[in-house]
Amino acid sequence: MARPRGFAHLFPGAASHLIWYFIPMPGIHITDIEAAINYWRDKKPSPDGVTLAPELRALAEVYALMVFYHEDEADEKSFPPKALAAWRAWYDTTADTPCIAICSTSQGDALCKGCGRTFDEVQHWPEMTPGEKRATWRRITQEATAWRFGRYADRALEAKTPASTEETP
Repeated sequence: MARPRGFAHLFPGAASHLIWYFIPMPGIHITDIEAAINYWRDKKPSPDGVTLAPELRALAEVYALMVFYHEDEADEKSFPPKALAAWRAWYDTTADTPCIAICSTSQGDALCKGCGRTFDEVQHWPEMTPGEKRATWRRITQEATAWRFGRYADRALEAKTPASTEETP
């Protein structure tokens, strides 16, 4: 039997009722929730040092439950709607694909040398949920064996660096 993990879904108006899910697929990792919290802290800072923006409050509740129950992943399908909307707003600011346009899966490799994704991940990327995509990003980042992390790291950074308008002499 799978270990219960993920996120305790809070029913609206009944914060004390928790339901645990068995989730076979990777969920949203706690580090992504932390990144989303930091995104919203920068975007909507507290006016008095105490009050939280609604997006922060929603994400903080999920984060607190994960910490309390010693969980590192949350099932994306069980997120409260406000927390999911806040997380998705952060997610939409991240790069969608790890592709660096050097795809060795098209040459028959089971694992792409360029981005580190499996053949199935490359093929099904458009249909994957944001949580599934983030789990893939997390895995390839931890492995750090793909060319995007070494030989061709500059290609991965090109999309993040604005083009310079000044000409160099």
